[in-house]
Amino acid sequence: MDPTTLTTIRYEVAEGVATITLDRADQHNAFTTTMCDEMAATWAHVREDDAVRAIVVTAAGTKAFCTGIDRSEVPAEDGVAYTFDPLTYRDPGGRLGPRSNECWKPVIAAINGMACGGAFYLLGEADILIAADHASFFDPHVTYGMPAVFEPALMLQHMPFGEVMRMTLLGNHERISAARALEIGLVTEVVPIADLLPAAQRIAAAIASQPPAAVQASLRSLWAARELTRSQMLDMGNTFLHLAMSPEALAQGQSVFTSGVRIEPTIR
Repeated sequence: MDPTTLTTIRYEVAEGVATITLDRADQHNAFTTTMCDEMAATWAHVREDDAVRAIVVTAAGTKAFCTGIDRSEVPAEDGVAYTFDPLTYRDPGGRLGPRSNECWKPVIAAINGMACGGAFYLLGEADILIAADHASFFDPHVTYGMPAVFEPALMLQHMPFGEVMRMTLLGNHERISAARALEIGLVTEVVPIADLLPAAQRIAAAIASQPPAAVQASLRSLWAARELTRSQMLDMGNTFLHLAMSPEALAQGQSVFTSGVRIEPTIR
């Protein structure tokens, strides 16, 4: 993946942190087939690049993080020409997120404005979400006569069931503010827009400074714990421990402890 050939996103790496920026601000960062292709290629690159230990995903501008699919790529505006085969249909946004591309490195989403509909392919698969104080969240599918299926299902990873249901069924009639998103646990931090990217990169840099095997095994175990029963997860616990308990990983952690250097934590 050559960053210089990307046309819908920007990709930068510094000190173990990759920053992916959706770069279609004039179209509210709506995704196209090209963006899906570029995101899939970027996640594949990140997955294999050991120099990348954490990822920040954000978007250009201050109005929208992503407003879903670019309507110019919808088969027919009036729906008349649209045919659906459940055996062959492939959801267009299914390649946007890290987990769908088998990337299991920590992802921090920095939400710089509106996030709706297809934006949830990315947000639903991110690990830590933070938002600018003017950000908002909603799902317009039902308002436009479309069932909301994949996107709200992904958001159940971050939101209580009742909140996802309300957002889904109200469509364009209601938006979740950044303040409300913080209350319900959708985001973990709300900051002014000027502080958004620095805050996300601070989190990513802190994660990237730690032994990557331990970080990634912990991440995978927590995602598994959400999807399995308690007993199933505990039965798999040794498997996740084995992913990171190599002599090299333990030696790396021990060197941090014996160095005598202690981290001064931030208080949130």
